[in-house]
Amino acid sequence: MRFSNERVFVSGGAGVIGDTLVRALNAEGATILVGDLKPRPADWPGEIVYRQGDLNDMRPWELQAFGPTIVFHLAATFERSVESFEFWDENFRHNLALSHHMGGLIRDCPSLRRVVFASSYLVYDPETYIFDHPQNAPVRLSEDHRIQPRNLCGGAKLIHELELAFLGHFEQTRFTAAAARIFRSYGRGSRDVISRWVRAGLAGQPIEVFNPEGLFDYVYADDIAEGLLRLALSKATGALNLTRGRARRVGEVVEVLRRHFPALEVRTGTGEPRWEASEGDMSRFAAAIGWAPSTDLEEAIPRIIAHEKARGDALEPAPFNVLVTSVSQKLSCVREVRRALDKLAPGGLVIGADLDPSCLARGFVDRFWTMPRLGELSTEALVAYCRENGVGMIVPTRDGELPWFAERKAALAEAGVGVMVPGPEAVETCLDKLKFARELAAKGFPAIPAFETAEAAGGGRLAVKERFGAGSVGLALDVSPDEAKAAAARFSAPIFQPFVAGTEYSVDTFSTASGATKGAVARRRDKVVRGESQITTAVQAPALERLCAEAAEAIGLTGHAVWQVLEDSKGGLHIIECNCRIGGASSLSLAMGLDSFYWAFLEARGEDLARHPFHRSPVNLRQTRIPHDVIETDPGL
Repeated sequence: MRFSNERVFVSGGAGVIGDTLVRALNAEGATILVGDLKPRPADWPGEIVYRQGDLNDMRPWELQAFGPTIVFHLAATFERSVESFEFWDENFRHNLALSHHMGGLIRDCPSLRRVVFASSYLVYDPETYIFDHPQNAPVRLSEDHRIQPRNLCGGAKLIHELELAFLGHFEQTRFTAAAARIFRSYGRGSRDVISRWVRAGLAGQPIEVFNPEGLFDYVYADDIAEGLLRLALSKATGALNLTRGRARRVGEVVEVLRRHFPALEVRTGTGEPRWEASEGDMSRFAAAIGWAPSTDLEEAIPRIIAHEKARGDALEPAPFNVLVTSVSQKLSCVREVRRALDKLAPGGLVIGADLDPSCLARGFVDRFWTMPRLGELSTEALVAYCRENGVGMIVPTRDGELPWFAERKAALAEAGVGVMVPGPEAVETCLDKLKFARELAAKGFPAIPAFETAEAAGGGRLAVKERFGAGSVGLALDVSPDEAKAAAARFSAPIFQPFVAGTEYSVDTFSTASGATKGAVARRRDKVVRGESQITTAVQAPALERLCAEAAEAIGLTGHAVWQVLEDSKGGLHIIECNCRIGGASSLSLAMGLDSFYWAFLEARGEDLARHPFHRSPVNLRQTRIPHDVIETDPGL
């Protein structure tokens, strides 16, 4: 098999060309990682690793951890030849910016030896093949024809061709690259005009045809995929045309369709009064590869019809919006939820909820709900709100609301709404520091013991804190037994613990719905203000991370949790407490690769997280939390 020893990354692998390419690679024994905005195709084999989301957010170590030998860069956005006003920003992010970002990823990937880029014939000067009147024959475009991109998409494709050529000039570049200039592609399940006309024919609807005398070089997606595969195995570099090499009139396409839809109604549209007459010269490709596409419209259109019949009325995916409760001024949390949601469900809404209708975060969410107090909110009313607003996941962010949501987790799950909170027993264990210390100690973990009286805690230096809830406001540290008793008057239910001096760490963990810990990131608390890390640094501490991962499984946690642990002067570890929700400084661990929100959202959608590995940053990061001014246009002006 041609690719049995290859590790292949495919960007845009769930698209029309990418789907065929990925299936072929899988059949030929390749180990595959696919990145795409679209959901994973349901019938793909489980061994294909899938990364759903915007690849602009892909970090270098994700690709390096996979270690590709070949990269196919297919991800792109398209419109019709005459692009819309709104396409300006879309083209920048998903063509220009994405291709540049991909260049940065592959530049620093030591395992990589071959890159194949899906470019376009739109790089050629349209004045050489578009005319004011119909043509008798097409212009045969070769790679030597004049370059002048036809539109924004063509410009973006040309820029990345130049970037790949630029990288090829340097000794540090370990790979060779080829760009396939693809002509008018069409295929099964596409948005191209042929597929649209097939769907109209099956539905008994008319089709609108512009300039039936126009000449286009239509190339079938399956042929494109095969051409890209062969190009990857070749030594060819630079730009090469990839197309059928035979122009067909638009009217010929209509006639082929009429053989299958005799009653097809054709309406003549009015568009730009210019006619394209283009055809690709495949000489260079055929000479370098020893192969050329051969599928004609007469053969491909029946396949497209069969695909559309089998596909039927495919349902659009249900909306997936996320409700963040007690949103207050948690802008970092909102930003991370937004990032994760964009990966899973682009277009999904982040809905903020809070008692305070004027809270700061209101201006940073897509929709706001002045949420009633939990004592005044029934489960039925919450379910109704979620259904009405397409909420697929709830992210509670306040300690006091965790038990309420934990008690209703099963009922919400029955309604198709996930909640990022463990079960009631695990929540109770984490919020009750006395129970937490005793339960962990009983399971053999080095938790700092906790007592209800200063006398029971012994005669040494003590720490005094509130028994219930998380946080350390009012905490008394390193005090004598008498001072501890005096400090206890500030608390409604104080507990006393032996004071342990040392370096304090936070450890963020994520546990799957089955209770298995998927990942952990330890971070040193360099500067703490009012109990929260203002400066925190990720560290390499495998023993510490393993301890918290095992403890999370022992007490039945699911979702994200933040552990507080002390390391004494002899290297001994002492677990202080655990907060079973996202923390204020947890965004550092998310940046390190602990993709908690994304994983939780995937589980809520029924995804198997085994298909989404944890890629930890090989570089330790530091986070400084500072106030940040935001200046924006007043929408009322």
